[in-house]
Amino acid sequence: MHVRDLIQLATSRLERAGVEDALLDAELLLGHCLAKSRAGLYLMADVDVEKESEERFLELLHRREQREPLAYIAKEQEFWSLDFVVGPEVLIPRPETELLLEQGLAAFRKKAGESGLLLDLCCGSGVIAVVLALELDRPVVAVDLSFAALQLAQKNARRHGVAHLISFIHADLFSAIVRRPVFSLVLSNPPYISEEALEQGLQPEVDWYEPRLALNGGKKGLEVIRKMREELPSRLLPGAELFMEIGADQGAELLALFSPEEGRESPFSMVEINKDYGGHDRIFHCKIKG
Repeated sequence: MHVRDLIQLATSRLERAGVEDALLDAELLLGHCLAKSRAGLYLMADVDVEKESEERFLELLHRREQREPLAYIAKEQEFWSLDFVVGPEVLIPRPETELLLEQGLAAFRKKAGESGLLLDLCCGSGVIAVVLALELDRPVVAVDLSFAALQLAQKNARRHGVAHLISFIHADLFSAIVRRPVFSLVLSNPPYISEEALEQGLQPEVDWYEPRLALNGGKKGLEVIRKMREELPSRLLPGAELFMEIGADQGAELLALFSPEEGRESPFSMVEINKDYGGHDRIFHCKIKG
């Protein structure tokens, strides 16, 4: 079959399967098989595809029809204009996490002479840790409860030449980290989906394929974040900052959670919620006193 015919066939089948952006996914999938860009596919629209490549494409198309994410099929996802290895061990990096990084990097660069460590808490595929190391050329600590996720994150660190800057720790949040102030910047994309939302069902690509451990934030999606709140202050240097990705409906509860309790002084000098490009609450930001 010609390239054009395969794209039309795939688009039709993906539309019937309920895939959003069926044409885009068809083009990306065929481009992956033929090692061509989307523009390259159009330049060879009337070219016959070799039988072996066509069969391979149809195999991958069947997987996408089953709503397996394209990133898992291709085993790669672009993030920060870089290609990262991904698989079912980890969440697929999303644009919201790029916003988290942008805000964290901007805040850190405003400070001169910061000596503390950088922390990627709940690191998953390691995209945050890798970008921090690349952009700042500083040591980074990356923590995750999933050993399989850490193995994949190490691959990404090696791929981008920053393995020597990142220390990977297999632990539940701060459980393996000494209780003293050592961090000047913490970025985190923790599990924040509520059990109720998970029970009701998410988009098939997420619900059927992405790891529950990285999604399930417990009741109201706040259990992991509550634990972070308890353990965080003792690990932050004076003036240190936390940037954390949150659900669009969690802003008010996060502000309340990090505000002073009755009769107790708050360790934070500021707490705020920043919105994403769609105008939704997305990034929680707080700063320790000092």
